[in-house]
Amino acid sequence: MSLLQPTTESGRAALDRIRAEPDRAVLAFDFDGTLAPIVPDPRDSRAHPGAVAALRALAERVRAVAVITGRPAAVAVEYGGLDTVPGITVLGHYGRERWEDGRLAVPDPPPGVSTVRAALPGVLKRVGAPDGTWIEDKDHALAVHTRRTADPDAALELLRAPLADLAERSGLAVEPGRMVIELRPPGMDKGAALTDLAAATGAGAVLYAGDDLGDLAAYDAVERLRDRGVAGFRLCSGSTEVTELAKRADLVVAGPSGVVEFLEELVADLGG
Repeated sequence: MSLLQPTTESGRAALDRIRAEPDRAVLAFDFDGTLAPIVPDPRDSRAHPGAVAALRALAERVRAVAVITGRPAAVAVEYGGLDTVPGITVLGHYGRERWEDGRLAVPDPPPGVSTVRAALPGVLKRVGAPDGTWIEDKDHALAVHTRRTADPDAALELLRAPLADLAERSGLAVEPGRMVIELRPPGMDKGAALTDLAAATGAGAVLYAGDDLGDLAAYDAVERLRDRGVAGFRLCSGSTEVTELAKRADLVVAGPSGVVEFLEELVADLGG
């Protein structure tokens, strides 16, 4: 059974536009949970087998292929093997960083990041964060993971208010996700990054694929682009952990393996 069967009229229109005008199509993807399976330790994350080959094939057929991730751009490139995809743009830290053609543009982090870095261990100790809670330092952001704890959801709930308070005092934004709360610089999100990319490339159609709460901003951007005449397709890498995207998607597939199958079918449909 073909995966190229959107469940919404707008999704079908967008897929038709991508087929008809691939040279004006921009395809953008989240990394973790979309192109790469979720793993207990984010440092072990790698692209799903077949993902890079599919992206390479698509890059030869469409206007632009991009990855928009909360990770540092260089880390996503390394973990995904994305430097083998011709012309790909990797926007890290929700669009604050840009990797393209081997060149990396990274702004200075705001002072609040170092404030949070120093304060976070004490906050976790004070509130009694359970064993298995750990801090991921992303240089320009700090993420607190609960996936390794005995009750990840309860640990996340315990930490939500104290981390929000720390972020507010430090001038940072809170980004919730799958068993993680990230404290990061404000002023940029995946929606803004996708909108800028669509404008810079003159996109006539945009596809965005994601799996987590941070991808909702990109879904919002797809809706706004539709209002401007840009056909938009929202692909969800489905999971039982986060269901908010599935409710708004034009098509839901079974995790990163489903995303890869979808892309392989799209490549064939575009003359692969």
